[in-house]
Amino acid sequence: MEVARVQAVASITKGMDTIPLEYIRSESERPAATTLHGVVLQVPVIDLSDVDANEGKIVKEIAKASKEWGIFQVINHGIPDEVIANLQKVGKEFFEELPQEEKELIAKNPRSQSIEGYGTSLQKEVEGKKGWVDHLFHKIWPPSAINYCYWPKNPPSYREANEEYAKRLREVVDKMFKSLSLGLGLEAHEMMEAAGGEDIVYLLKINYYPPCPRPDLALGVVAHTDMSYITLLVPNEVQGLQVSKDGHWYDVNYITNALIVHIGDQVEILSNGEYKSVYHRTTVNKDKIRMSWPIFLEPPSEHEVGPIPKLVNEANPPKFKTKKYKDYVYCKLNKLPQ
Repeated sequence: MEVARVQAVASITKGMDTIPLEYIRSESERPAATTLHGVVLQVPVIDLSDVDANEGKIVKEIAKASKEWGIFQVINHGIPDEVIANLQKVGKEFFEELPQEEKELIAKNPRSQSIEGYGTSLQKEVEGKKGWVDHLFHKIWPPSAINYCYWPKNPPSYREANEEYAKRLREVVDKMFKSLSLGLGLEAHEMMEAAGGEDIVYLLKINYYPPCPRPDLALGVVAHTDMSYITLLVPNEVQGLQVSKDGHWYDVNYITNALIVHIGDQVEILSNGEYKSVYHRTTVNKDKIRMSWPIFLEPPSEHEVGPIPKLVNEANPPKFKTKKYKDYVYCKLNKLPQ
């Protein structure tokens, strides 16, 4: 069965004042009605420059942001601007310059358990409603987890750009886990070890949100928390990320070439609820293409995740079950209780 790609739907509806019914959200979800307009949320911004000299300050800032917000931006993170620009350039070329038949060669197999590949739908759709987005998933680290059959062959520099970004990102990830660990009163290495250490999987998703004639009625990605430990994301320059804070939806202000860091469900579990996964969604734009490049840091599928034992005692019992990550994912994607 041929899948309708949102890029194709967008080209058909261009210039119209309507979109197909399956993309129109319920009134309680529509961005025009539910966004607090005129207010742009300034989420915490954390400067990672001179991390050795400023470690205490950085740890405090990351821990505070992770407890109170579940989202922050990091600047001076050490990834050169051109490395980010190359990642974005090759991803944009995949979506905009390749013939559709070539993109479909790496489409995800609907019968496979794997999330990897080019696709449109991700999870069980409530009331059959669809997000205004196409995507590409593939793992970029560790080498043992990579399946290159899901990596585009074109543009030719795609592989090099992604591998260079993965290499640079690993240094930032180490800093994040170390700070999150110290922020809970643990040893620097303990959270990373509990998360799977060198086996932590880096899963890239490229989101492609074409222009939408009715951005007031549609969403790119529905409200959710990430299943990952943490997510590190770079968007293009088009606004679209919204965060729920104190019962309202707010646009998030983005600093060019910063990394947006989301706390995901698995770090909330490891921390026994001290750190909060962020509830967020994505809006779309009438005239402009929005893209984003999140990297989800995930456990291997068989890895068991539960509250770190040192954080649990009689006064603070475990708030979450310990379970294999694959079981967590199955429940979440199928809207089943954990």
